Amino acid sequence: MSFIIEVLVLAAILFALSTIIKDIVVKDYGTAIWVCLVIGFLNATIGAVIRFPLNLLSLFLITFIVRIIVSVLMIKLANRFIKGFRVKTWLSALILAIAMAAVGAVID
Repeated sequence: MSFIIEVLVLAAILFALSTIIKDIVVKDYGTAIWVCLVIGFLNATIGAVIRFPLNLLSLFLITFIVRIIVSVLMIKLANRFIKGFRVKTWLSALILAIAMAAVGAVID
């Protein structure tokens, strides 16, 4: 149940940020839910593979920064897969990743 709530809240944050930041385009709330699910899947699979060696190199000292950077990459990757979702700049992807990480940490 908490997974569903987390996805719905993160989708609301994504949708709200798309109205505030013009470089983020989300067609509707359903698309925002789909984007959150895809980003979560990408972070759990490809993101985990990328995070592990980077965390080893940094000796787990900057794990949060590595997690944000990998999330930005996964957001830009999701940008290519989902119609109705577009993140035009890397800075917008960074802001989105930080907001989603902060809200995700509060929810957990």
